[in-house]
Amino acid sequence: MIEAHRLTKRYGPRTVVDGMTFTVQPGRVTGFLGPNGAGKSTTMRMTVGLDRPHGGTVTVNGAPYARHRAPLAEVGVLLDAKAVHPGRSARAHLRALAATHGISNARVDEVIDLAGLTSVAHQRAGRFSLGMGQRLGIAAALLGDPATLILDEPVNGLDPEGVLWVRTLLRSLAAEGRTVFLSSHLMSEMALTADHLVVVGRGRVVADAPVADIVARAGTSAVRVRTPETARLADALTRDPALRVVSTAADTLEVSGADAPTIAAAAAGAGVVLHELAPVQASLEDAYLQLTGGEVEYRAAAPDATAHARPTSGAHR
Repeated sequence: MIEAHRLTKRYGPRTVVDGMTFTVQPGRVTGFLGPNGAGKSTTMRMTVGLDRPHGGTVTVNGAPYARHRAPLAEVGVLLDAKAVHPGRSARAHLRALAATHGISNARVDEVIDLAGLTSVAHQRAGRFSLGMGQRLGIAAALLGDPATLILDEPVNGLDPEGVLWVRTLLRSLAAEGRTVFLSSHLMSEMALTADHLVVVGRGRVVADAPVADIVARAGTSAVRVRTPETARLADALTRDPALRVVSTAADTLEVSGADAPTIAAAAAGAGVVLHELAPVQASLEDAYLQLTGGEVEYRAAAPDATAHARPTSGAHR
């Protein structure tokens, strides 16, 4: 279990973690979401003693990380997959870690095999691709058979098979009663992997709830309409500038800005036959964007705002 209470961290005048309080329970996968700069990585670093908080506390399995006599057996951590000596082989890197805790070489070989690195175990880590580096980082996190896992962007750089492997692995570890805490910017993958979410923005917790509850709060994002007369229906609906109509298939529209009865009335008025009229449930991405829309610190300009206008004939060069 991970317990953070009013956790605070400042860099100069800037507060990057601002009184965060949350609990990561065993037996489920907890996702840690937030925009860039929201304080996720800093929070994870404080959890494992790499950064010192200016206020509050954070414990892992009932104690601060630094007080655990055998931390690899308590907490498996992946914060930076590149934190490996590039001249060491994957096996040598894991054996060096194992030696600090009296972990057997048999366990080293076991996690190498589990991570799918057996064929490259004697290659230098500096030659590894990003995905192979991630696999090695996950193998290192699993080395001590820990009760708690903390993983920052574990699927970054992995191919689809690797992403599926991580998802299956983390869910199976949580099913064994372990605590699994991971961050990711891949909403679709988080929706498939996590049971619970802690969402942060500008250093504060903005949501702490099961995935299903967070998605349900977002409501429905659109209404799916299936009809053989999409053009006629779209014409009838777009007379109202508040409605947005998108064609998603030859016989299907998605309508935003109106409920099903309003769309049905418009179809009846236009003499259009409907084959289906159903709400489109919001996705985790929809819910996340609603929660963090006002918390984004680094926001890119819209493409049309940055486009270069072609100079006119009288323009200065």
